[in-house]
Amino acid sequence: MLRSVQGIVLRSMDYGEGNKIISLFTPELGKVGVMARGAKKVKSRHAAVTQLFTYGDFVFFKTRGQMGSLNSAEIIEAHHALREDLHMSAHASYLAEMTDRMLGDEEGSTYLFEQLKAGLMAIEEGKDMQIVVHLYEMKMFELAGYLPVTDACVSCGETSDITHFSPSMGGTLCSRCRYKDTVAIRVGEGALKLLKLFPRMDMRRLGAVQVKDETKAQLKICMRTYMDIHIGVKWKSRDFIEQMEKYNI
Repeated sequence: MLRSVQGIVLRSMDYGEGNKIISLFTPELGKVGVMARGAKKVKSRHAAVTQLFTYGDFVFFKTRGQMGSLNSAEIIEAHHALREDLHMSAHASYLAEMTDRMLGDEEGSTYLFEQLKAGLMAIEEGKDMQIVVHLYEMKMFELAGYLPVTDACVSCGETSDITHFSPSMGGTLCSRCRYKDTVAIRVGEGALKLLKLFPRMDMRRLGAVQVKDETKAQLKICMRTYMDIHIGVKWKSRDFIEQMEKYNI
């Protein structure tokens, strides 16, 4: 069946002498694998559209259970800046990698597609990359069924005097329940406000937020530790981000 869809390239890998296989995320079909024959060749009409992060119109032939075969494609947004800037590329790669690895074949939704599209655009527009990443991580937690409790104490349900975040217990803790996790992460008012906001926030409405360094540091340890405990995937792109942070690149 010939399919015509909009999509974002999540992953692009060489196949054989001149071909590429792309992992394409679409609103209608979810995540699909598509073979782009001849795309490795410099003069190929598919060379540009199969690059990572490219958002475009794709026409491909696909039968159920089989990889698609690309017929034609037109670029809507090339996202050159995301590939040319090291920091942008690393953070955009993390969004794409999460989407690619956490979704099964033909799995996804129009909402998640719009969140990814908006996230890539937000990074390219110079919005806070760490906040964009954390917001998208929260969408991934929801997709996986591991959305943390952030609007009340995960232990007793108390909504006031929230002081800590417990990745292992699955959410925030009040001062009275803090003793139940001795390694829970202390969070200030700013970090707690954002942890509450992330599950409800639409990436398309993200503005040019200004977040204190202390708040961002708390958010980083909360979200990364939660991801490691509940998702348990070793992310290549996040490892690269952490190496840049370590060596202050």
